[in-house]
Amino acid sequence: MRTKIISLFTLCLSLQTIAQEKTSMKSFGKSVTDKFPTTRTFDVQYEQLGATNFDSKLFGEPLEKGRIDNHNRLKFAFNMPFYVSNSKRFVLTSSLRYKYESYDLGQNNNNSDAPFSSGKEEFHYLATSLSATYKAKLFNKPIIYNATATIDGNHEDVQRIKGALSATLVLKKTANTTITAGALVVFDPSSIIPVTPIFTYNHKFDKSKWDFDFILPQRLLFRRYLFENGRIAFGTELNSENFYLNFNTSQLKGIHELNQLELKSGITYEHHFTPKIIGLFKAGINNVIRTRITEKGDRSSKYIYDQKEEAQVYFRFGISYNLF
Repeated sequence: MRTKIISLFTLCLSLQTIAQEKTSMKSFGKSVTDKFPTTRTFDVQYEQLGATNFDSKLFGEPLEKGRIDNHNRLKFAFNMPFYVSNSKRFVLTSSLRYKYESYDLGQNNNNSDAPFSSGKEEFHYLATSLSATYKAKLFNKPIIYNATATIDGNHEDVQRIKGALSATLVLKKTANTTITAGALVVFDPSSIIPVTPIFTYNHKFDKSKWDFDFILPQRLLFRRYLFENGRIAFGTELNSENFYLNFNTSQLKGIHELNQLELKSGITYEHHFTPKIIGLFKAGINNVIRTRITEKGDRSSKYIYDQKEEAQVYFRFGISYNLF
């Protein structure tokens, strides 16, 4: 969940920026929360992933082949802006995150050096962040700067302090089209992608309920308003997950961190039960691009454990409340 906590949170605070000087930070915040449920005041999501086979290596050597029979995640997010300047150009936001993740590995090979044993494995991830967002002008175009500091850990202890900086410039803004560009830098040696270019393109088709939403490198979606209070989307999204592990085997000892990149393709439906309460349903195919374990604080290139998984089905339910 590393990108959800640091990179994605910072990225989404910088993506849909203000296109006119008189546009308020409130409008900017509305466009962000519309795209990313985890940036709303309160959000809870449950995700169930189907069974999959995996193949792993430890220190570059083949370790274990097995099967994950059941895998689920439960996530909570809370975000609250607590300071807004008189000019509305500077905003401070605090956030809290919690994730419970469990695996049922069935009857795998009982290798004493394997990071995961047969049976059920449970993990807890917690994080708190402080984010500062500032609106300015560059080349006579609106630009949004963002800085985020995050402290994260597990149920045993605080583990690390991470940070991120981003800047996003509005290149074009019309009634139907918005284009922005920028960059995101994550101050975390274990980050799989420490420097990320930001490019967004949103286009609403004329005389149509459809729009196209592209955010490099996070998503590509075709969306359509459905019924009176619903919206459906088809496409692909890139997500990142992480949590900490405490090993005590012959080859692995101490705190380590797992980082995983996932590419999810399928369908999303959102429904506004009230103007402030929004329901979410997602389903499709999940492809795990990379799963690596490093010693806490090490660079991702110095990974000690690598795991490959087959594609799996997934579905997710969520409900969020947006105070503002």
